[in-house]
Amino acid sequence: MYKVTLIPGDGVGPEIAEATRKCVDATGVKIDWDVQECGIEVIEAEGGVPDRVMESIRANKIALKAPITTPIGKGFRSVNVFLRQELGLYACIRPCKTYKGVRTYFADSNVDLVVVRENTEDLYAGVEFQAGEEKTAELIKTINEFATGKKINTPLDETGVSIKPMSYQGTRDICNYAFKYAVDNKRKAVTSICKANIMKFTDGLWYDETRAVAKAYGAKFEWEDLAEGVEPDAKLAGNVPDCGGSIEYNERLIDNMCMQLVQKPELYDVLVTSNLYGDILSDLCAGLVGGLGVAPGSNIGTEAAIFEATHGSAPKYKGQNKVNPVALILSGKMMLDYLGEHEAAAKLDQAVADVIEEGKDVTYDLKPDRNDPTAVGTQEMAEAICRKMQ
Repeated sequence: MYKVTLIPGDGVGPEIAEATRKCVDATGVKIDWDVQECGIEVIEAEGGVPDRVMESIRANKIALKAPITTPIGKGFRSVNVFLRQELGLYACIRPCKTYKGVRTYFADSNVDLVVVRENTEDLYAGVEFQAGEEKTAELIKTINEFATGKKINTPLDETGVSIKPMSYQGTRDICNYAFKYAVDNKRKAVTSICKANIMKFTDGLWYDETRAVAKAYGAKFEWEDLAEGVEPDAKLAGNVPDCGGSIEYNERLIDNMCMQLVQKPELYDVLVTSNLYGDILSDLCAGLVGGLGVAPGSNIGTEAAIFEATHGSAPKYKGQNKVNPVALILSGKMMLDYLGEHEAAAKLDQAVADVIEEGKDVTYDLKPDRNDPTAVGTQEMAEAICRKMQ
């Protein structure tokens, strides 16, 4: 029996959470669901994520979370970002896989890749200073005093500033996770992505460290000159498996990576990147396989893990039993794998694939015609997936 925190969220969250719960329970794995309400109404009423929610996640060390609405341009910051930072969930894992029957321009490409995104650093660390404030003007003056190259030349009272912290520690942790994931899941390549030709002291650090991690794992470098003068990361060397060249290490600049994914996504396997680039690439890769409706995700740390769909709360569809539950169901599949219940995870994944391919008991967005009157509701699709597993 596993005890798992279940956060139903808001909008369509409670509906897809219930659908996912049915499907996970139907695998036969015994789970004691610790339900914690934490939608936008609760957060606004209590002034933030309630302590009881954090205590539940810390105690259970694993959570399944449906979407929670984030106000745009006002109110509290993203609950997702808060949870990642508070719980040290440094690794965001987003698999993107083609399921036969899902409408996409890339149906024949057999996309099967995984985005591994660093969660705690980069511009999303939230270190920001608002334009027009005195402290922001003072910060700009200090930056310009220390800067030996480019300076901030826009008016002091009209300029906002965001800070982009990048560390060897954070880069080491996420790249180590990507290589460990590749080893454990018998993947063939890890591609490191940044923009080091422009941001030489942050993204340049990223490449320096991902090369050192690749060396520690005994990866085969796509181009030999990338390995010149690179020593294995001292904290990992001898403490991680040597893959003997069975995993290839590649590098791509973020703009080129976007083009490559649109042209030939089938060539890529595990993509490891920083916070902002990872957010963008995750949605791009979801688009390759049919959209956020089939895109699961997880956020992993050393002390806890949260599994969640990558789409939003879609409040306009609240209570209509209409939306596609697959993204959260597949996040439940990822949770089962994380728990070591690999047979149950594979059974759930196959049931989802079978129901989608048949195209009968699926929601409107998975029909060739979105107005097809034979489309079923959220719960009915979940029940069809459960039947496939029996």
